[in-house]
Amino acid sequence: MTNVAKKKTKVVVGRTIIWLSIAILYLPLLVILVFSFTTSNTMTWSGFSTQLFSNVFTHPEISSALTNTLIIALASAALATLIGTLASVGIFYLKKPLKQIVNAGSQITILNADIVTAIAFMLLFISISNIGIPLPDGYPTLIIAHTVFTIPFVILAVNPKLRRLNPNLYEAGLDLGAGHMRTMWTVIFPQLLTGMITGFAIAFTLSLEDFIVSQYNKGSIETISTLIYSSISRGLDPTFRALSSIVFVTVLVAMLVFNAVSSQRAKLSERLRRALHSVK
Repeated sequence: MTNVAKKKTKVVVGRTIIWLSIAILYLPLLVILVFSFTTSNTMTWSGFSTQLFSNVFTHPEISSALTNTLIIALASAALATLIGTLASVGIFYLKKPLKQIVNAGSQITILNADIVTAIAFMLLFISISNIGIPLPDGYPTLIIAHTVFTIPFVILAVNPKLRRLNPNLYEAGLDLGAGHMRTMWTVIFPQLLTGMITGFAIAFTLSLEDFIVSQYNKGSIETISTLIYSSISRGLDPTFRALSSIVFVTVLVAMLVFNAVSSQRAKLSERLRRALHSVK
């Protein structure tokens, strides 16, 4: 076999593996999407209908769980993005030995099993209640828990952007008369914006789909994942198919838009760099 034939074979095999991987990942989601347009209780086609999508917003339990999930995901993602970005900047400016220790420690919740994190938060909230500090269950506990376990993902998203910055940029802002917070908001944060958006998207998605941490710390409220789990024993409502399709399509469209905007920004930055280089 010639070298050209070997290269063609590698390309064909590589593309085949890629398309098979995509099919394995997305085929179950496409099945749910298709059967969201039929009202059958089982996975059988009983005629085209959009009734399930209407039921998502009229079903009291599902609409309440969806509202709870979105509030918790948005609040925890916003807090995780702010805290994670500040933490990432702080880690970046530490001395090397301490920087490595703190950076490794910040990733513990990623390496931990979800069940360990869930039980740890549950015991923490019980201990806080036992010493007489009032901590309402539901929103506060879930927002705190989701914020903490998503912060490391924000740090991972922001770190690559920090490495590309001039390490003297922060000191330069201070030397020019800006205070610490103004330097962060007007000099550092704009340079990290794409990393912050990526971190927010990851934190929001992780909070949206979380089950184990939510199940152990939800208190009196239900999220989408915990409601689906509690509904399995009494028969899963077909409306969940439509809800899953809405979440899937929304996340997919958001990621496509984000990637398109990031690509355009990268092309614009490259054109600007080339223009400045040609002027020099």
